[in-house]
Amino acid sequence: MGEAVEAGIGIEAIFYAPNLLSSKYAQELIRALSDDGLPCYATAMDLFESIADKENPQGILAVARQRWVSLEDLNPGNFPWGVALVAPQDPGNIGAVSRTINAVGASGLLLLDSSADPYHPSAVRASMGTLFWHPIGKATFTEFVCWCKHHAYHLFGTSAHAERDYRQVSSYQLPLILLMGSEREGLTAEQAATCEEVICLPMRGSTTSLNLAVATGVMLYSLLEKLGSRQV
Repeated sequence: MGEAVEAGIGIEAIFYAPNLLSSKYAQELIRALSDDGLPCYATAMDLFESIADKENPQGILAVARQRWVSLEDLNPGNFPWGVALVAPQDPGNIGAVSRTINAVGASGLLLLDSSADPYHPSAVRASMGTLFWHPIGKATFTEFVCWCKHHAYHLFGTSAHAERDYRQVSSYQLPLILLMGSEREGLTAEQAATCEEVICLPMRGSTTSLNLAVATGVMLYSLLEKLGSRQV
């Protein structure tokens, strides 16, 4: 919750269970927010546990406004490189990808077509609060492709069926979007055809693919290395 406050997310109210709240940081945060006029409600432990959606909760919950951005608000000037996920199903994957986006200093995350909720508690926990620090947008795949063409984004995708190893790509140019397919299907042939290039992560063992968040993380660090000083 501290990340949301520091990132300027609109907090509507705080609920906390005094008997569960052992963190001095959280206690001081509640006092500071209460002094600023934010409603902070002491909540009975059994009631708090019933709404926490987590075993062994830490004792504090926030009701916060979701922050979404439109593609119309994004361009190479404020979004030089980022990730687009096609219909992700697991909120935990979205959160983990958000955490890596933050770690490499990329611009943000785009969710295409119907997808899991990036503000689901599992996503927020997996992101360690980092999703509050960068733009999250949603659009249809068609809208996304038109936006990429309009702003001349370099679009790179991944596929287990691609012939070129990701390590063989010597450099990348901005603006750039990494396009990752769904957990179950990957990129369809039509989606892959919209990319400047589709590359693969080599599979040396018996498995045929990596978890979406893991694959995205590998690619993001490769992009970070090869963008070098051109990274914004």
